Amino acid sequence: MPSVINPPVAGAAFDAFLADAAPASRSQKLWTPNDGPMPALYISHGAPPVFDDALWMDQLFTWSQSMPKPKAILIVSAHWEEAPLSLSASGAATPLVYDFGGFAQRYYSMEYRTPDAEELAARVAAAIPASENLHQHNSRGLDHGAWVPLKVMYPYADVPVLQLSLPTHAPDRLMAIGAALKELRAEGVLVIGSGFMTHGLPFLSRENFATNTVPTWSEDFDLWAADALSRGDVATLADFRSAAPGMPYAHPTVEHFTPLFVTLGAAENPEAPVTTAITGFQFGLAKRSFAVA
Repeated sequence: MPSVINPPVAGAAFDAFLADAAPASRSQKLWTPNDGPMPALYISHGAPPVFDDALWMDQLFTWSQSMPKPKAILIVSAHWEEAPLSLSASGAATPLVYDFGGFAQRYYSMEYRTPDAEELAARVAAAIPASENLHQHNSRGLDHGAWVPLKVMYPYADVPVLQLSLPTHAPDRLMAIGAALKELRAEGVLVIGSGFMTHGLPFLSRENFATNTVPTWSEDFDLWAADALSRGDVATLADFRSAAPGMPYAHPTVEHFTPLFVTLGAAENPEAPVTTAITGFQFGLAKRSFAVA
C-alpha cells in the first residue's frame, strides 16, 4: 500500500512542492532592522520521509513564509552531539551529512548549497562566552536535522546556514547558550533548535509506520509538553526525565528534546507562552514545533 514511508515515486511530493509552492520563496520579504528581532524556533525535523509528506511540507513552508526571510540561520540539531561546543564549516556550499539509512537513493544525492557563512561564524564566536571554548570545524557539514527541514522552508538555499553542536543535555547550560545567542536575533539571524517532540523509534510498530497510529506514550508526552509550553513552565520542562508522562518511551535518549532549551534560552522571556506553529504526528511521533519572541 502506498504511504509516506513507501511512496510509488520517492520525493514526488517534494517535486510537486518545488513546482507549485516553492517559487513564493523567491519574492519573500527580506528581514530588515525595522522588523525587529527574528523569532527563535524549535522544529520537529523529521527525516527523508518529510519529502514524501505534502502536509508537513506545507506546514513548514507556510511557517517560513509567515516571517521575513532571515539574514542567516544558526541551527542546533539533535544529530550533532559534540563537546566542546562546535560550529560547522562556514564556507559556501558546505557538504551535507547523510546520517540516515534505509531510504531511497535519491535522498543520498540531494544538495543544499548554502552561501558563505563566515560573517555569521564570526558573530557566533563573539557572542558565545569564552568559557564555552567554541571550536570551528573546517569540513563538518549540515546533518539531516538541519538540511531536511531547511530544504523545505528555504528551498533555494539562499540563506547562509551554520550548525552549532549540542555539547550537553543539561537544560540550564543549554538555556545559557541560547541566551548568549539572543543578540543575534536582533541582527536578522534565525536561531533554531531542531529535534523531535517525541522520538521513541525503538518502540514503534509496523502499524505506527503504516497508518500513523499514535502510541499512548507519544500522545501523553506531547500533551504534557504543550501544557507546560503554554504556561511558560521552564522548570517543569527541565524536569522532563522524571515529570513527563510517556518517559522513557517518548525519549529513550534525550537529544531530540533538549535542543528545545536552546530555543527557550534565546527568547526575550523564556517563561512566556510559546506560539505553536505545527502539531500532529508522523508515524505516531509528535511533530509539535513552536516559535518564541
